Amino acid sequence: MSDEKTETREAKRPKLTDIDEETLNSGAEGFTATEVFVKNKSCVAYTYDDIIVMPGHIGFGLGDVDIASQLTKNITLQIPFVSSPMDTVTEHKMAIMMALQGGIGIIHSNLKPEDQAAEVRKVKKFKNGFINDPICLSPDDTLEDVMRTKQMLGFSSFPITDTGKMGGRLVGIISNRDTSFIDDPKVKIKEFMTDRASLTVAKEGVSLLEANKMLKDSKKGKLPVVNESDELVALIARTDLQKNRDNPRASKDSVNKQLLCGASIGTRPDDKNRAKLLADAGVDVIVVDSSQGDSIYQLEMVAFLKENLPSIDVIAGNVVTPSQAHHLIEAGADGLRVGMGIGSICTTQEVCAVGRAQASAVYHVSKYARKFGVPTIADGGIKSTGHITKALCLGAGCVMMGSMLAGTDEAPGEYFYQDGVRLKRYRGMGSLEAMGSGSEKRYVWDTAATAVKVAQGVSGAVTDKGTLRRYIPYLMQGVRHGLQDAGIRSVDEARQRLYDSKLRFEIRSPAAQKEGGVHGLHSYQKRLY
Repeated sequence: MSDEKTETREAKRPKLTDIDEETLNSGAEGFTATEVFVKNKSCVAYTYDDIIVMPGHIGFGLGDVDIASQLTKNITLQIPFVSSPMDTVTEHKMAIMMALQGGIGIIHSNLKPEDQAAEVRKVKKFKNGFINDPICLSPDDTLEDVMRTKQMLGFSSFPITDTGKMGGRLVGIISNRDTSFIDDPKVKIKEFMTDRASLTVAKEGVSLLEANKMLKDSKKGKLPVVNESDELVALIARTDLQKNRDNPRASKDSVNKQLLCGASIGTRPDDKNRAKLLADAGVDVIVVDSSQGDSIYQLEMVAFLKENLPSIDVIAGNVVTPSQAHHLIEAGADGLRVGMGIGSICTTQEVCAVGRAQASAVYHVSKYARKFGVPTIADGGIKSTGHITKALCLGAGCVMMGSMLAGTDEAPGEYFYQDGVRLKRYRGMGSLEAMGSGSEKRYVWDTAATAVKVAQGVSGAVTDKGTLRRYIPYLMQGVRHGLQDAGIRSVDEARQRLYDSKLRFEIRSPAAQKEGGVHGLHSYQKRLY
């Protein structure tokens, strides 16, 4: 009965389409994106701060808001957040936590190719269904070898094979329980390991569901998987089951349940070898990283990747105009990064006089790329959850963040104190410091020697934001609140309403922007969560 009353009340409420044309067209309900960005007689480009989204009718709960969205043609994320491929933002710790929360991290390329591939491998190994290449030890190795390996890799359980390698005959396993009370570092593993007869094992061909049940029933920490010759072919860990339970939104591949991970490369010839190493490490998406993506160098690299590594999605960019996007889509890009010169540590617009205000860039590129089914990533200029919501309402599939994530525990680098404030280093990839570590190729695309480096970024510091375990849920909830206030149930619906001219915006004057922030106080303390 109550449902019928609710439906009756809903039917009686006036809808946006019921408002008379004069009111609707007068600007009283705001303006369509076409009126703001296309019929733009003043020829002005807009930033996120320049626009505001008009509120809509709320007929659903906050928990009903779905923020899942597309990263590329083939990859959908449960949360539309991507960590930037910057050397003070994303290495394996950041990428792991982003994927566990439902987003994805892009490992930066200011590393040797082998080291970058190793970072990707750490992400892919962190949360496996089947661990297909576990670290093994030999019965003749010693406790000293165990402790050294444990310290180097950060985990303490190892299968023991007769050869000390994957594929050898399984003879036992060791864990913390086996090593805790051994004092002699020279004692051999065969003297204290849990032997083969005491182990619960699964046979090759077992499904992940069956293997997980065996692990739960046996109450053991590890489940070795062996073939008919009793040779080790895989390993399953109980901790992975716990991580599956604790992180239901985690971004995983559908085959091995490994965390999704991306990595960036440049456009120089040696980056082709880097891409192959990343592919061997299991990378899911490659970002071709250039400050200005519409170049023959990037077009050639995208074409090479699509031809030689067809199973890996390619995100190209950066672009800010439809014509730039057109060339990269034509080359085969599966996604586009949008943004040029708008990051907090970027000086490209100041130094090179080229770029575009981000709200305008996101709207125009996303609208064009949509014709070809290519999602866009709004890269840069994100300073708050409101900016994320605006980017999604302007057509972006995901947002890429640098400074927003740089101060977290998972970002590379150590905390330090300045004037009593806990900080972390953060630098643009166009800064001279970052260029000295290899990021120059992001701004100089060919191999020509450049005697003079022109900085397009700065180095600085950002305040401590704590762990992503708390920070990402805050960002998620902020975006849900924003979409709910706009009367939008999902990111897909936001795009649909944008292009159906049902989503309305207004341009804010400088005074309106001031009014929309904290004002009129002698002092205040701003806490995020």
